[in-house]
Amino acid sequence: MRKIISFMHLSLDGFVAGPNGEMNWIKVDEEIFDHVGKRISEGDTALYGRVTYELMESYWPTAGDKPNASKHDIEHSKWYSKVRKIVLSKTIKDSGLANTTIISDNLSDRINEIRQKEGPDILLFGSPTATHSLIQLNLIEGYWLFVNPIILGQGIPLFTGIKDKIKLKLVSTRPFTSGVTELNYTVDRQ
Repeated sequence: MRKIISFMHLSLDGFVAGPNGEMNWIKVDEEIFDHVGKRISEGDTALYGRVTYELMESYWPTAGDKPNASKHDIEHSKWYSKVRKIVLSKTIKDSGLANTTIISDNLSDRINEIRQKEGPDILLFGSPTATHSLIQLNLIEGYWLFVNPIILGQGIPLFTGIKDKIKLKLVSTRPFTSGVTELNYTVDRQ
């Protein structure tokens, strides 16, 4: 069965965005882009909440075509155009969206159908509301976290509304020169 891995930047105090959704505190540079690019290039399915999907759609389809496009923009734009996209949304309609499936109801059943198909891990990008829903349904098998060297004090937390403990097993860590630290965990179901 395919695993869902949550890919998220967060502050040292556990927030994924500021109180109004601000993400201007996230540190990303070529070193992180190269590292992330290698990992996601192995994937064929990306999972998004509506807000994150709309942000991605507004930029990535044409980002690599711009005259001043960076290496990262070109590579990620190519990946984004071919990756299968799954979007959790009650408002977006599924008509005419290239390579995109909208899930608006029966979340657990629909996600499990997708997980049954052969393939690499499904990466859940950002999308705190979608992440919260999938955590509550016990559908996330791993966390790929990039802890930024900042304390926000308030904002949108990564973990909220959790009723039962979630035990994690540390798979790897990696510090970056920017001060960001990658923490890679799997969920320990035992």
